Amino acid sequence: MQSRRGVANLPLHGGHAPKWLFNRMVKLTGSLVDVLLYEYDADEFLRRISNPYWFQAFSCVLGFDWHSSGTTTTTCGALKMAIDPEKHGIMVAGGKGRASRKTPADIESAGELFSLPTTRVEEMVSASRLSAKIDNACIQDGYNLYHHSFILTEKGKWAVVQQGMNSDTRYARRYHWLSDGVNEFVEEPHQGICCDRPESETLDMTAHQSSQTRDTSVDLICDNPEHLKKYFKDKTPLKEKSQMSLDSYVNEFKMPRHHPVLDMDLSDREFEVLKNAWELQPENYQELVSLEGMGPKKIRALALISDLVYGSEPSWKDPVKYSFTHGGKDGFPYPVDREVYDHSIWTLKEALNQAKIEKKEKYHAVKRLEALIQKE
Repeated sequence: MQSRRGVANLPLHGGHAPKWLFNRMVKLTGSLVDVLLYEYDADEFLRRISNPYWFQAFSCVLGFDWHSSGTTTTTCGALKMAIDPEKHGIMVAGGKGRASRKTPADIESAGELFSLPTTRVEEMVSASRLSAKIDNACIQDGYNLYHHSFILTEKGKWAVVQQGMNSDTRYARRYHWLSDGVNEFVEEPHQGICCDRPESETLDMTAHQSSQTRDTSVDLICDNPEHLKKYFKDKTPLKEKSQMSLDSYVNEFKMPRHHPVLDMDLSDREFEVLKNAWELQPENYQELVSLEGMGPKKIRALALISDLVYGSEPSWKDPVKYSFTHGGKDGFPYPVDREVYDHSIWTLKEALNQAKIEKKEKYHAVKRLEALIQKE
């Protein structure tokens, strides 16, 4: 099944990796990927990349900051440059900012290169969008996504590494996903959540506790959403309210027609999204979340009304739950030693080349032995 493998929280740090270091990061990344694919396969590579602890250690081996937000964007950038799709059978799609919006096109290009069925490519494009929608709208932890890397193999399997930013705390949170066959995104999609900064109030619509709320949200949409308007704040403009004289309240004690039950509101345009969803009549919560315009505010509104009217309380518990080899670009815990770094790259390449030579010699030895046996 698709699974969200974990989450990591990292402080935001500015600046860029120096060119001398990033060039080495790309070379070392390429060597490490070669070793992983030689010793294991692409499936194991995806499994490790989707593990937040392994990914963090991998970033540290490359010599980037041990705990900053840049470990995500820079490491994914190094992976994208180091991996040759034709050689490795793996492609890194998307990236930071504008590059993330090119993910669907990148996936389609990979599909052509790897000769994947059209249906499989469409499934991966959907998986890319859904994984982002889930972590941005269904997990409302205060982090807005700005980085999305979709890593896929020639067999059509994939992993996602994406990151969001909390502008108030100046922290970033990284989310990891892994595919292995079953299309399930909205019910406990993660295998583990790791973090040292749990947020005090997080709406988690993917939690098992939220299952009834998810069902009720779909029911609320499949019924005409017009009746939901009474649960939100009074739409009377503030200017109009300020012009009401005190005498009008003294002379006539009058209760308002509308009582704001929920401390939030949806504009007429946002209600149109709900009405459009009603016309489409989604069959389940995943289909509801996939609809265009169904963002965090609408997800939250449906969850609150589901709790208020039907008692289906969602989860408000944050689902979120390290190693150095070459030093860090900022000199912590110690500066990167370029000579040692280059030696590590050389050692990996030599070891891999030697292993390939030994494997080839072993193959020829077996063939010679088989030829001798056939002669006898």
